[in-house]
Amino acid sequence: MLQIYDSLSRSKRPFRPVQPGKVGLYVCGMTVYDYCHLGHARMLVSFDVVQRWLRASGYQVQYVRNITDIDDKIIRRAVETNRRLGEVTSYYIDAMHADERALSVQPPDAQPCATEYVGDMLDIIGKLEQKGLAYHAVDGDVNFAVREFPEYGKLSGKSLDDLRAGERVAVASSKRDPLDFVLWKSAKEHEPADTRWDSPYGWGRPGWHIECSAMSKALLGLPLDIHGGGPDLKFPHHENEIAQTEGAFGGTLANNWMHCGPLMVDAEKMSKSLGNFRTIRQTIGVLDEASKQGQPAVTESADYEVNPREAEMLRFFIVRNHYRSAQNYAPDNLIDAQLSLDRLYQTLQNCPPAAGKVEIDWQAPQAVAFREAMHDDFNSAGAIAALFELASEVNRSKSSALSAQLKTLAELLGLLQKDPVVYFQSPTRYTRRAIEQGAANEDASPSATLSESEIEALIAARASAKAAKNFAVADQIRATLKNAGVELDDKPGGLTQWRRA
Repeated sequence: MLQIYDSLSRSKRPFRPVQPGKVGLYVCGMTVYDYCHLGHARMLVSFDVVQRWLRASGYQVQYVRNITDIDDKIIRRAVETNRRLGEVTSYYIDAMHADERALSVQPPDAQPCATEYVGDMLDIIGKLEQKGLAYHAVDGDVNFAVREFPEYGKLSGKSLDDLRAGERVAVASSKRDPLDFVLWKSAKEHEPADTRWDSPYGWGRPGWHIECSAMSKALLGLPLDIHGGGPDLKFPHHENEIAQTEGAFGGTLANNWMHCGPLMVDAEKMSKSLGNFRTIRQTIGVLDEASKQGQPAVTESADYEVNPREAEMLRFFIVRNHYRSAQNYAPDNLIDAQLSLDRLYQTLQNCPPAAGKVEIDWQAPQAVAFREAMHDDFNSAGAIAALFELASEVNRSKSSALSAQLKTLAELLGLLQKDPVVYFQSPTRYTRRAIEQGAANEDASPSATLSESEIEALIAARASAKAAKNFAVADQIRATLKNAGVELDDKPGGLTQWRRA
């Protein structure tokens, strides 16, 4: 039976959806004012694995991941770039979708935008005001009265007194309590006209937290089976969601809370606020010079050319760790992931899978281990270990049926679906050569010192030299290719396969 670690109860529990056989999964998504970084990649991939396994387990899943398209950061970006709010958000939504496609992240069943649910948000605010949980402040904002909700802090484990003890209070604040948070922000004269909506409280816009209360209830109902998000959302965002939703409607917002672990850089969480972030497209894309410098300016196209080998390497890097664990980013760790993924693809190349659709044999030892790992709180690290055990068996037995099992099981994690030839012939920055040189230069072009046509020409010249029994020339060509990071594998019948190593 599937077990899920619940962040609220701080325990691993059997998963029992509200409706048997159906799962309502809500995950907090992106604030679309900039390119997605690797911390976002971890969230995207982690919950993609979750929804894949729920579906593979026979559940009918309704997966909703919202988009925050109204926010102070978005407004600042619009003003800085002299663009309308919708232009900024549309561009970065398209950029996010490009990242998702690159990482083989399946699209959610619904991706609602906050601006589409302003009416629902105002309805919730009205209910909160009627119950004495919200008030209209003198500055025009509508705030949630935190101390009127006795259970505030139950998700994060924070007490109101502890929060107050470490807080610096603005002297001129119109809040009744410094811990109160904004439900509706009154419009300011200097803000663009397309950033405000009419309401019973005057012109303004929703606060950040209220959007998820509105969208999750509207699309999935209450209670949610699973509510998920990044580690930084537990407090205050998810804590505030609980207060808003349960304060307005009673009952429980979500039966299970899931939070993926952080992506760390030098012991600090990767984030835009700390300036230690690296974008997904910088890491796996074939980039122009401006993009390599991390320029956030809007360009004509949000799409980009993706290196298929590096893209799967990044997904593998994320999946081979348990979703709740802290994960450290470093070029050397990406290189290690690349080398490990190469081993699995080498198995598929040496022993091609049997043709046609293959059903998983869930009685086979490695499949049993895979399922047990995934049923144990989506332990993808254990599932990856089972894949390597199966790969070892394929290498020993040369069984095309087992090779097909390997590929089919890996698909449940979004891995090993590329043609091995295409995979290995794609250039990559994350190679043994990079290790030998000390570290991967991630902003340099991949190790494609030779183009595919140049490589094929050299292989043809080598074949001609061998046919003429000029083995010294053939060996010299092989050495030239090796120095350029290209390895040759001579097969029976005179066929020579090549790969970038």
